[in-house]
Amino acid sequence: MRRPIAAFLAGLLFGVGLIVAQMTNPSKVIGFLDVTGNWDPSLAFVMVGAIGVYGLAYWLSRARHARPFLADGFELPRRRQIDRSLVLGALIFGAGWGLSGFCPGPALTSAGFGEPRVWVFVAAMLAGMLIYRLRGGAARAAATSE
Repeated sequence: MRRPIAAFLAGLLFGVGLIVAQMTNPSKVIGFLDVTGNWDPSLAFVMVGAIGVYGLAYWLSRARHARPFLADGFELPRRRQIDRSLVLGALIFGAGWGLSGFCPGPALTSAGFGEPRVWVFVAAMLAGMLIYRLRGGAARAAATSE
């Protein structure tokens, strides 16, 4: 029972953090991505802060604990090579982020506000995930990660 409660609290904290940081505001995100126009650097502080907190937490967890509190072990990526699938996925992700101002976490958080364009983004995101799964992408990714 501790894992679902911990997952809920972590998700709640993440969602609140996205709202406070204005990551759920597409115009704020697009302003951050518009480096050649009217650039808004404020989200860079959010990013640097998040990287700092994560880096410290990761370092402390690895230095003091053999395993996480709520899991059997730490899950680290096994693949380290940059391949075509990774580059194409990053380009598609970046294009979607730049066109809509949403990435998956903030979009799911924003969906709770009931704005129709967010629901369109979430529907497209879910459709893309379904297409990937139906084409066997998840199975291929699991097979190549070993």
